[in-house]
Amino acid sequence: MSDGKRVLVKLSGEALIAADGYWLNPQTLTTLAADLKSAVDAGFRIAVVIGGGNVIRGAKVGAAGWIDRATADSMGMLATVMNSIALESALEAAGASARTMSAVAMPSVCETFARQPALHHLAKGRVVVLGGGTGNPFFTTDTAAVLRAIELNCDAVLKATQVDGVYSADPKTHPEATRYDVLTHDQAIQQDLKVMDTAAFALARENRLPIIVGSAHGPGAVTAILTGAAPATRVTP
Repeated sequence: MSDGKRVLVKLSGEALIAADGYWLNPQTLTTLAADLKSAVDAGFRIAVVIGGGNVIRGAKVGAAGWIDRATADSMGMLATVMNSIALESALEAAGASARTMSAVAMPSVCETFARQPALHHLAKGRVVVLGGGTGNPFFTTDTAAVLRAIELNCDAVLKATQVDGVYSADPKTHPEATRYDVLTHDQAIQQDLKVMDTAAFALARENRLPIIVGSAHGPGAVTAILTGAAPATRVTP
């Protein structure tokens, strides 16, 4: 993928968990911030959506029955803002200009998301960290990532996973699984490859938004995927 492109990076909140189980690993955050700064330095315009699963997963809590799903999802949205402002702080410490924008208004903590200000930040070379999901319950951060990517005229979504692309089966349990270099949206649906949750993937397909799937673990992983130096699967219209 050439530089000058606008990319939304979708990160898992679980990736931030420390080895001892604490919800936030400072070293992981520092490494990730340095990687995103490298991507900006390489010429990419970067927006980020990060999940809140290291703190709470609304769907799981809601399914347990002791709290209703809408409330649990609201708690999850707040968790994503916590992760977002932590990442913003790490980015600034790494020398990258960053802004957190939340779909849930909390002006004493961060900016409220609006499309035009977000586009302005991107044009200025700032990393825009988008918290609060879509601002509504019952939608995942996958859906928020695709929605924001479309709103911000991104060229692609990079979904960071624990493996280096999309496989025909789980490579951890099926070592014979095949990794795909390129897929179409239709092929991913027909083969039920679980690129993203159903609502997110349907939105990406409808808007012909490419999705890049790769491993963002380790120093420089995001930049390596974007520059073509690391393997990844590209899901195209």
